[in-house]
Amino acid sequence: MTLFDPDPFDSDPIGGGPDNPTRSIDSIKDQVVKVSTGTTDRREVFTDGACSGNPGPGGWGWVMPEDLWASGSENPSTNQRMELMAVLHAVTHLDGALEIVSDSTYVVNCFRDEWWKGWERRGWRNSQKKDVANQDLWKPLIASYKISDVTFRWVKGHAGNRWNDEADRLAVEASMDGGSKGVVVSFS
Repeated sequence: MTLFDPDPFDSDPIGGGPDNPTRSIDSIKDQVVKVSTGTTDRREVFTDGACSGNPGPGGWGWVMPEDLWASGSENPSTNQRMELMAVLHAVTHLDGALEIVSDSTYVVNCFRDEWWKGWERRGWRNSQKKDVANQDLWKPLIASYKISDVTFRWVKGHAGNRWNDEADRLAVEASMDGGSKGVVVSFS
């Protein structure tokens, strides 16, 4: 897969979705009090997801350099679900202007190429006329995106970027031990 691939994601290999809302430890349906990023400037948030097997035990993590982080898990899950969950958790739990930095073309291309607009227009069907996978995560993420000041940037994974590597570490650890259960934690 490259950064410029079209919308190829057309199925949910593990089922679940809106009919199984308790899959994730961090319930996004509960009311969330956002944590202030401490500035009016745009803040970078590095996100990542991991899965041991696909499907299998999954973990997600995000890190705001030198400041805040969170991680959590879902079992069973997929890597794509965990990539989405990291972004969704960050966007719904952090206040202020954010730049989501992700190594997931699945996430970045959706917003860069505005796949979501076509999904909504087609009743949550993709360009191949199949149900969009992971709607239970996409729908609240897109709703949050519409009312937030969020941009997206792609970064190559496993290429020595300190904060991408830290988000990856959080996600991998969460896939093995459950992570922080979605609690926003300060570095200090």
